[in-house]
Amino acid sequence: MRKLRRFVHLVLFCPLSKGLQSRLPGIKVKYLFLAWLGIFVGSWVMYVHYSSYSELCRGHVCRVIICDQYKKGIISGSACKDLCEDHALVFQQCLSSSPTHQVYRGIWRDHEVIIKCGVEESFKVESNPETVSQRELVLFDKPTRGTSMDEFKEMLLAFLKANLGDQTSLSSLVGQILTMADVNEDGKVSLAEAKSIWALLQLNEFLLMLSLHEKEHTARLLGHCGDLYVTEKIPHDTLYGTQMPSFLQTFLPSPMHRVIHQWFSPAWPRRAKIAIGLLEFVEEIFHGTYGSFFICEANFKNVGYNEKYDFKVVDLRKVATEMTIKGFLKGRHCEQNSDCTFGKDCTASCDKLMKQCKNDVIQPNGSPPFPGVEQSQDFALEKNIQHQIFLNGDIDVPGRWAKS
Repeated sequence: MRKLRRFVHLVLFCPLSKGLQSRLPGIKVKYLFLAWLGIFVGSWVMYVHYSSYSELCRGHVCRVIICDQYKKGIISGSACKDLCEDHALVFQQCLSSSPTHQVYRGIWRDHEVIIKCGVEESFKVESNPETVSQRELVLFDKPTRGTSMDEFKEMLLAFLKANLGDQTSLSSLVGQILTMADVNEDGKVSLAEAKSIWALLQLNEFLLMLSLHEKEHTARLLGHCGDLYVTEKIPHDTLYGTQMPSFLQTFLPSPMHRVIHQWFSPAWPRRAKIAIGLLEFVEEIFHGTYGSFFICEANFKNVGYNEKYDFKVVDLRKVATEMTIKGFLKGRHCEQNSDCTFGKDCTASCDKLMKQCKNDVIQPNGSPPFPGVEQSQDFALEKNIQHQIFLNGDIDVPGRWAKS
């Protein structure tokens, strides 16, 4: 046993030891060293992966917080009972890219769904109950007890005007919000229902989902519980046919990326239909029912398509309202136009005399389907699709585009 321990010690910690060479003359030391190095690197990669996963993926924390508030009667929602009592809403694969914005693939009533909720950076699952109570006070502080229905309607209308602009159609949107908030369909909105819908409206993506719900290019909202909400799962959640692992993206050259993307992408007629849907979506949001919207980050990971090859937006957090951008630009100090950039692509001009940003967005201006398409190598495939559409008018696009 003692000899065995010494042998293991030599293999793991002294791969170049002469003692090992004398004991195992038939084994080359370099192979043992490579084996040791492989074990070490593999262990390190597993450790790093687990650490990053535990930081990014905190769905269990989200579920604990939401269900604690639901059981106390602070929040309500159409998905609360299935999440906290019947356990019919199940978290599965983690898709989060930020620890404060949890995204999970899940199952709800035998259907695949996407579950989204927010978690504060500093909150840990082992935190004491006082931390949860403090979060309740901040997140679900409005409306307060005693607020009448008319007062709540005025709150909603003022909030929508501040975020979407003074649109004549906002009254109908307020009515839709109240209908969604009325989970038990009794014609009234309880304090818990009002607090839940108000907290959800503070989330940019949820507000945009409501504003664009009439459009066919956004994911359908299926339910909510507090500030957690559930949407339909878009079958193809990236523009291209496949997503390469991060380590392959690092090592493979850019031309190889394009070859792989084109290899796994749908056939040209299908891609043409997706591109036309993209153009439709941009036209719709520039002249929306509830104001104008801008796509402020062009990335193939933010868009996808369904089984019928209809274009779908996967991540609406990259879309901003005109009022949001104007609020960002108002009084902002600048030296050049790049100082007046919201997100990655929404840029206004800089008044170099006043050293302040102007309110008018000069990019995107409606000429490209996505801002920065021609400059972005990630959207090379999208550019090729458009090229194919406009130069080959006889493309046979399936469905309703076949005759156009």
